[in-house]
Amino acid sequence: MKLPERVTVYEVGPRDGLQNEARQVPTADKLRFIDALIDAGLRHLEITSFVSPKWIPQLADSVEVARGVRRPAGVRMSALVPNRRGLDNAVAAGMKEVAVFLSASETHNKQNVNKTIDDTLTAFEEVVPPALALGLQVRAYVSTVFGCPYEGDVAPSAVLHLSARLLEMGVYQISLGDTIGVANPRQVEDVLGQLLARHPADRLAVHFHDTQGTALANCLVSMTMGITTIDSSAGGLGGCPYAPGAAGNLATDDLVAMLHAMGIETGIDLDKLVEASRLAASFVGHDLPSKYLKAHLGKQARARRRAEQG
Repeated sequence: MKLPERVTVYEVGPRDGLQNEARQVPTADKLRFIDALIDAGLRHLEITSFVSPKWIPQLADSVEVARGVRRPAGVRMSALVPNRRGLDNAVAAGMKEVAVFLSASETHNKQNVNKTIDDTLTAFEEVVPPALALGLQVRAYVSTVFGCPYEGDVAPSAVLHLSARLLEMGVYQISLGDTIGVANPRQVEDVLGQLLARHPADRLAVHFHDTQGTALANCLVSMTMGITTIDSSAGGLGGCPYAPGAAGNLATDDLVAMLHAMGIETGIDLDKLVEASRLAASFVGHDLPSKYLKAHLGKQARARRRAEQG
């Protein structure tokens, strides 16, 4: 099995993780969460989204988060922008990287951004070239790559078409999203094989949800094919508000624990990462689904009981 020596973990918890939570997390707590992730060694973080509060009220404080966050040297932060207005707000708030997003299936795209795929690509012309002209880097997300909650199977040809268009626009990387967590390792191998025949591996990232418990297996297949950037969310926070039944993102804790056990470097302190996930759980008011986090907390509880018993 050929595996990379190092993997870049792209942390999406502060945005993708929190946007689907019922509880409004105060800005100060979001900043504490981001700080904790940075202290744990995360160097690529998606911190917020400059979308209308009408659509994502949990991220209505995007300007405050972007202006208030600590920005250490070597840490890259991005924010999602849906249109030129979002880009302008992101730039005014000091963002140096932004991300655009669309779906590989028409129905999900219309549910998500109220546009057809073609209209969304046209709208990107008002975002990507101006962002690049301002010196920003632009990342892109393609959702429902491996299946759509409304249409079912998604043709790989649709993903190939969108990926080519986005890279031609100038995005530096495309994150391939398994929005409802239905991908399996053989399917991942097939889709990635077709994409990698056309594009370098460093232009692609993967973003798996763990609905059916296959996210880590899909990551393993992706890594054997040369993918070295993996999106994940601390504690397994998040989902998609426009994908009924979607479970949380792949937990960063579970991903890092597996990578470290396999001797793959990430630059992340796993113990500090767990503390960041615990902090997030206290903000959202419920347990998080990360298996490693649950095991770690259980181990700590048993140790406390033994200490109390003398």
